[in-house]
Amino acid sequence: MPRPRGRPPHPDVLTPAEWQVLDWWRHGVARSEVARRRGTTEDAVKYHLANIADKLGVRGQDLRHWPGIPASSPLTAEGKDRSMLATSTIALGPIGQVSLSIRDVVRAERFYGEILGLKHLYTFGDLAFFDADGMRVYLHRKDPADWQPGSILYFRVDDVHAAQEALGNRGVHFTGAPHLIHTDDETGAEVWMTFFEDGEGNTLALMAQVEARD
Repeated sequence: MPRPRGRPPHPDVLTPAEWQVLDWWRHGVARSEVARRRGTTEDAVKYHLANIADKLGVRGQDLRHWPGIPASSPLTAEGKDRSMLATSTIALGPIGQVSLSIRDVVRAERFYGEILGLKHLYTFGDLAFFDADGMRVYLHRKDPADWQPGSILYFRVDDVHAAQEALGNRGVHFTGAPHLIHTDDETGAEVWMTFFEDGEGNTLALMAQVEARD
């Protein structure tokens, strides 16, 4: 029999490229910035978002709150017990990350790494990460017009989805669904985050590290 034309069907609801675009979108990144980070055009990002919307039946800003998880993620296989949702108690862990706006990645890497002596974890694009005795320092390059001093507090939790639902039940407003931020190339561990507001104009975040499947 002749082989059917086109790409073979993907085993997940979205392709890897679509998941990446969706995670940036759920992170609050504009289409133009997603295009820049992916090295593609804004039209290509719009095309991906349109395909994602068609597949999921979710459109516009509602996509930021769609709670899906890739089939390849350890979160899918773990089937974590979310019984904590039935209780009124939720424990926020220690602050795991602080973010700072910077103007120049190379200059900042030298200052935080060579001058301050912090351990450099990794850099990709406009984002650089350092370790300060267990607390992660996240540096994000911003254009001069967008730069302003300040930081975001990132609270560690065991289950980012359960924690968001529990806090949402208390009236906390989240800007979008939990989404994948980074996958470690060596260990396969994933970092997931979600962001919320404190009512005073400050942004806070929940973060969870999910270990790779055995």
